[in-house]
Amino acid sequence: MSEQPIVRRRVVKKGISDARTNDSRTQSQYDPYKDAAWGFINHWYPALFTNELEEDQVEGIQICGVPIVLRRAEGKVYALKDQCLHRGVRLSEKPMCFNKDSITCWYHGFTFDLKDGDLTTIVGNPDDKLIGTTGITTYPVHEVNGMIFVFVREDDFSLEDVPPLSDDLPFRFPENSEKFPHPLWPKSPSVLDDNAMILGMHRTGYGDWRIACENGFDNAHILVHKDNTIVHAMEWVLPLGIVPVSDDAITVVEDEKGPKGLMQWLFTDRWKPTLENKELGVKVDGMNSRHYRTSVVLPGVLMVENWPENHVVQYEWYVPITDDTHEYWEVLVKIVKTDEEKRLYQQRYDLVYKPLCLHGFNDCDLYAREAMQNFYSDGTGWDDEQLVSTDVSPITWRKLASRWNRGIAKPGRGVAGSLKDTSLIFKNTADGHRPGYKVRKIEE
Repeated sequence: MSEQPIVRRRVVKKGISDARTNDSRTQSQYDPYKDAAWGFINHWYPALFTNELEEDQVEGIQICGVPIVLRRAEGKVYALKDQCLHRGVRLSEKPMCFNKDSITCWYHGFTFDLKDGDLTTIVGNPDDKLIGTTGITTYPVHEVNGMIFVFVREDDFSLEDVPPLSDDLPFRFPENSEKFPHPLWPKSPSVLDDNAMILGMHRTGYGDWRIACENGFDNAHILVHKDNTIVHAMEWVLPLGIVPVSDDAITVVEDEKGPKGLMQWLFTDRWKPTLENKELGVKVDGMNSRHYRTSVVLPGVLMVENWPENHVVQYEWYVPITDDTHEYWEVLVKIVKTDEEKRLYQQRYDLVYKPLCLHGFNDCDLYAREAMQNFYSDGTGWDDEQLVSTDVSPITWRKLASRWNRGIAKPGRGVAGSLKDTSLIFKNTADGHRPGYKVRKIEE
């Protein structure tokens, strides 16, 4: 028998990290999450900004593998399945609307009621027996403070069971101030608050939505941002990292009503900043960074309080498009009550927040996520990753999301991205068209 010592790839120490060991037993608790490459269905997602859908405008998008067409008629926004029941054509590719009550398939004339999706007539075949017997799925819409949200549901998910939008948004203040006290900064505004002004953007990310979401509240990735322009412009000195030091570093919220998610107790004695790595001879002196706190709730919404300045909060959504693309929403919310306050906030956004925060700071997150995509693309990365104590955050999130999601999205039949080797993909690539969120309209 060999006397050579056994070399183990990883030794888990006893103590605080026991609860954070990502062994097979732990992984079994978030199997549904590992199956959710296409996202969680039966949830509210942002679809468009209000200014992206003018009166009588039609736009097509895709969320969780579900093709959706939106139309504004007489001020109200309607959302229906963007797939004609006749032969699967996307209605949004060449919008055709003969009145304020319907949308018509431009190919064969099948016409659907905006309110309930019923097939009301066929342009060239108005007496066909199919009329009035079938239709396409509709999706609830909630428009508030410049954002259009859509409840993306399975075809058989009852409209009576649709929860309020607030159940799929981050924790609100001041009603949660006692549960989550924050003495270091003012209460954070919500997208639902009166006088909330929402400024931001959305763009397509090329990677799995789960990788993007976990990046948002990953406390170890602060290293990625150490040389961002805003960090140097504000003379911030960031720690090398932030590590948990107690088992209550995170609070999981699973109340019967309201959002399901987690809150991280950053900038308390439950987390400790790393200021030195003696092995590398790296040390941070005189740390001076902005106090903030992150939380995440289903279906995958990040809130960063007190960022990038007081009285402002950043929200991020990682809206699944396919299993390897997502729409990255970055919005900043502030309460403004006068025209002058609106003007100053808009100016601050245009000159500082957008170029230095949403682009300069968050652009680092985009390429960091893409750097991980290949490792996870075939599904084995979730089993092969070797996590550490700081990864308590994603592990907690994965288990919670597995318990409380309302459904696992599956590859949509006949939708973009469900197959990876179609001639249309090659054609679009050759024509210089990236995979994206919005439907490109037919040009004649």
